[in-house]
Amino acid sequence: MEFSTIVIIAAVAAFAIIIGVGIGFIIKKKLEESSIETGRKTAGSVVADAKKEADNIRKSAELEAKDLIFQGKTEFEKETRERRKELQALERRVQQKEENLDKKFESIDRKEAEFQKREKTVAGQEKKLADMDVELQGVIADQKSRLEELAGISAEEAKRMLLENMENEAKHEAGKLIKRIEEETKAEADKKAKEIIALAIQRYSGEYVAERTVSVVNLPSDEMKGRIIGREGRNIRAIEAATGIDIIIDDTPEAVILSGHNPVRREIAKLSLERLITDGRIHPSRIEEIVSKVESEVNQAIMEAGERAIFDTGLHGIHKEIQKLIGRLKFRTSYAQNVYSHSMEVAFICGVMASELGLPTKIARRAGLLHDIGKAVDHEIEGPHAAIGADLAKKYGESAKIVSAIGQHHDDTPDSVFGILVQAADTLSAARPGARKEMLESYIKRLEDLEKIAKGFTGV
Repeated sequence: MEFSTIVIIAAVAAFAIIIGVGIGFIIKKKLEESSIETGRKTAGSVVADAKKEADNIRKSAELEAKDLIFQGKTEFEKETRERRKELQALERRVQQKEENLDKKFESIDRKEAEFQKREKTVAGQEKKLADMDVELQGVIADQKSRLEELAGISAEEAKRMLLENMENEAKHEAGKLIKRIEEETKAEADKKAKEIIALAIQRYSGEYVAERTVSVVNLPSDEMKGRIIGREGRNIRAIEAATGIDIIIDDTPEAVILSGHNPVRREIAKLSLERLITDGRIHPSRIEEIVSKVESEVNQAIMEAGERAIFDTGLHGIHKEIQKLIGRLKFRTSYAQNVYSHSMEVAFICGVMASELGLPTKIARRAGLLHDIGKAVDHEIEGPHAAIGADLAKKYGESAKIVSAIGQHHDDTPDSVFGILVQAADTLSAARPGARKEMLESYIKRLEDLEKIAKGFTGV
């Protein structure tokens, strides 16, 4: 019973499955047929829409083509009209140029006819001139022959004499002119030179103090001489050793004389001795102390004097050693003329003369200020002070112009304009009345000459 039930159930299940499968197949077929029909309808609709769109595109393209054709036709017609106008204008210009050329050709023809006419006229005049020239040559030859007969000389001889007379007369006139120009130039040069020198002297008026060649120290009493000498001469030996200066103690009342070639050392000795006399303590150790202190002060004064000279003359860039040499000139004299003051004077005179001559004034003043620096050491170095000064200037970096001016300021013929200026200013400063004093020997020699002249007269 249970088996048959199972079979029935199985049969029913199998039948149900078969029925389900058949129904599913039928439904699937129906669905496929429905889908195909829908696709056909959709395809037909798409084709219809495409045809409609194609018609619209074709119509739009036809309209655009017609519009482009119309625009092209319009532009072509416009360009054609413009080209036609340009061609017409060009034709008018060509026609006008042709008319102008015709007029020019007519003018050229007229001028050519006039030229030919003038050419014929000129040819006729040339023929007349040629005939006249032949006739004139004949007249000249005839007159020349008559003149030669009357003068008794040939034409060539007469020409030579005339040229000689003209040459001699020209030389004479030229000689007179040259002489007059030379005299005027010399007079003008002398006048200008005197004006420049007078102006230089007038514009510079420096202070001047005459210096003695020997230093003298005044004493409060003759008793001080003994104290200066010291026990067994130890004080005077200490002073001479420290200063390098000889001390002369003689019968001169209340004074001692300092003698030495070095003016700076002599000044140090003078100041030291004066301070020792004032202080009253005179012994070797005190002497060395005072001399050392005074020496420092004098060296400082030398540098200050050099700097002041450079500042007063408006110069700069001068080496410190040259400044020191300039300062040492304050203690140097030449024929009793202070060389420091003399150098300042020469510098200013050189500057004034250079300004008047249109030359660099600073170079001239520099050469004038340094021209005698050799005198600051001429007692230490052998040779003329000009050569010594030139060597020192070159050593400490001065320019060739300055070195040349210093070295040549005592030459007979300086070869530089600044050497000539320094020489002239040096002479002016030295020749100024009262600037220098004669040496005793020169003074005595002049008195002897005067005495001889006086004794040459009877009764003297």
